[in-house]
Amino acid sequence: MSLKERITENFSQAIQLQQECMVDLPELIEFASQLMVAALVNDKKIISCGNGGSSGNALHFSALMLNRFQRERPSLPAITLNADALTLTSIANDYHFDDVFAKQLRALGQEGDVLLCYTTSGNSANILKTVTVAQEKNIPVIALTGQSGGSLANILNETDLEIRVPATQVPRIQETHLLMTHCLCDLIDHQLFGG
Repeated sequence: MSLKERITENFSQAIQLQQECMVDLPELIEFASQLMVAALVNDKKIISCGNGGSSGNALHFSALMLNRFQRERPSLPAITLNADALTLTSIANDYHFDDVFAKQLRALGQEGDVLLCYTTSGNSANILKTVTVAQEKNIPVIALTGQSGGSLANILNETDLEIRVPATQVPRIQETHLLMTHCLCDLIDHQLFGG
């Protein structure tokens, strides 16, 4: 396969997956946006987290909330638990890497906030532990997952929501999570500010 053919194959895989998600996931994405809007209108915040490439998606979401998406509007309260290297490394060093998000959520999360988790496998111990803390604190979880949903799919409760990308390739899952992030931002802005 030539380099151009490999490029075409990457684009084709991404387009096919996103078309499938366009058919199967809009209702879940809509509901997720409504959960987030309910938190925001009640003076609560959206707390995001993820590992590796998923941490980039979590950071991107938070930046779009705090700054702007496509229109001028007030900043919206959002924080990312994977943004502070000093906190992450101190918790990982003094305790365990499994605690890097959970310890922060225990301190910063309040009932009525929303936890937005990005995970391609659903098996990251630090994400699982954070979801458990969220549930203890009555913080609804929105989990953007892939593959089989992993262990995370088994611990979500009735107040939580999983939006699973039906794919196994990590790059395709993360690309689709990014598109879903943009959809969420658009829906949040539309519900709060009209247009």
